[in-house]
Amino acid sequence: MRLLKAERRLLLFRGEHLLAAYRVALGSQPEGPKERRGDGRTPEGQYVLDRRHDKGKFHRAIHISYPSPRDRARASAAGVSPGGGIMIHGLPNGLGGIGADHAAGDWTDGCIAVTNREMDEIWQAVPDGTPIEILP
Repeated sequence: MRLLKAERRLLLFRGEHLLAAYRVALGSQPEGPKERRGDGRTPEGQYVLDRRHDKGKFHRAIHISYPSPRDRARASAAGVSPGGGIMIHGLPNGLGGIGADHAAGDWTDGCIAVTNREMDEIWQAVPDGTPIEILP
């Protein structure tokens, strides 16, 4: 997987073949890499989709392995918490009817949001352990 933050596009690949592209909403302060808990930024770098959640406040979620050791070291040097809990997720429970309009602005706390239908597709297509590259 690859996220192009500036384009608000999440790309799903099988090998080099592009399977799907999704329009996404990001953290409320999307410019630059995530630096600390509560900064509203979506991380940048190489991560892994490492576990799933289907009983939270969003329609399904797949956790991203942020913070990496590098992220932790940067935050520690700045004397702050790196934060965590970054996921690809669907819409808030009960608000699925918003659909694609959710991507009209950035509204997450640093996560990557897609529609519920798109989240169902990603959930089925992407196994745990899948790498994700998050680019500016």
